[in-house]
Amino acid sequence: MWNWWRKMAEYKTLVKKIPIPPNLKTKQKDYLKTGKLAIIDQGQALVGGFSNDLEKTIKCDLPVIIFGDHTRAVKFVTFPFGAGADGIKILQPIESILPRFLFYGTQYVVSKMPDRGYARHYQYVEKEELPIPPLVEQERIVSKIEELFSQLDAGVETLKKTKAQLAVYRQAVLKEAFEGQYTPDVSMRETTMGEIADSKDGLRRGPFGSAIKKAFFVESGYKVYEQGNAINNDCKRGHYYISADKYNELSSFQLRPGDYIVSCSGTIGKIALLPADAEPGVINQALMRIRLKSGVIDPYYFMLQFRSEVFQRKIVSRGSGMGNLAGIKEFKMATMFIPETYENQKLIVSEIDSRMSVCDSIEQTVDAALQQAEAMRQSILKKAFEGKLI
Repeated sequence: MWNWWRKMAEYKTLVKKIPIPPNLKTKQKDYLKTGKLAIIDQGQALVGGFSNDLEKTIKCDLPVIIFGDHTRAVKFVTFPFGAGADGIKILQPIESILPRFLFYGTQYVVSKMPDRGYARHYQYVEKEELPIPPLVEQERIVSKIEELFSQLDAGVETLKKTKAQLAVYRQAVLKEAFEGQYTPDVSMRETTMGEIADSKDGLRRGPFGSAIKKAFFVESGYKVYEQGNAINNDCKRGHYYISADKYNELSSFQLRPGDYIVSCSGTIGKIALLPADAEPGVINQALMRIRLKSGVIDPYYFMLQFRSEVFQRKIVSRGSGMGNLAGIKEFKMATMFIPETYENQKLIVSEIDSRMSVCDSIEQTVDAALQQAEAMRQSILKKAFEGKLI
């Protein structure tokens, strides 16, 4: 327990902010997969990318704490680095503060703050107070935190491996199902996307970026669907709209219930089905629209096969750089295995669901355990900085 010498200090008095000259910032589009200089940005990963330009190295005494002003990510950096384009604060602890003590203290301060979305958060962090014990006590607290975190991390690693194994199993189920292994009496035919898609505008990539600019957005009207809708399988998210005139101008890119949207940028090849109550709107430049022929394929059967690793390999290239979604011509030639009747399609879906339900149950248990682990992490920090970590 901490005694009478315990004292509090404003966070901003415990650090020196290191300025980042604009010419030393590296834009995300210029990141390399590997390189001589690690680039630290406000993303959750420790290293966002790399550069070979060593002149962009930030001059500071290591170690430092990097704070993501928008994301609230907190990083402890012990090696030379360059800075991402925007949104980080480089914080150098003053001499009387053990760097790792302040690293954990920063996490503690952030855990108490509300997430204000994309607002800047450091202005609130710097006004918070932290208890500052003598260095010997700081060392003891850090040692105890890291002992407990090490035990926690071992458990989290096991849980993450379990999730990874479930993902592998799910793909194995899909592969075997669409190869007919669960339904040997059902005949399958290989059919191209060109045959499945509606003959008129069944496959349509989004318009050029200049066709939908922020200057065209209005408070209400017709929705602009984005890649996040496909990636998150959530057609309700997003708040960008265009006028009726612009909507009519972009008639080739309009969406209607029953259409599918596929992400073509960032996380590629994710798909979502527009539900019956979907807002009328258009796809943006980062999406593809798929409109299927009526009565050919069960929508859920189509979604499951589209998400299978076997089909994804046909439409997404994974070279040494960023992946790319196949062009329309190549996309039309990608094949799926489909039984002749809806009844047999639904039979295969039933076989898949019966196996996936077991995965879902296990995954729910794993996710609950991961949430408990994060709660325990926050509890450890809280006890540490309230003087209750014995």
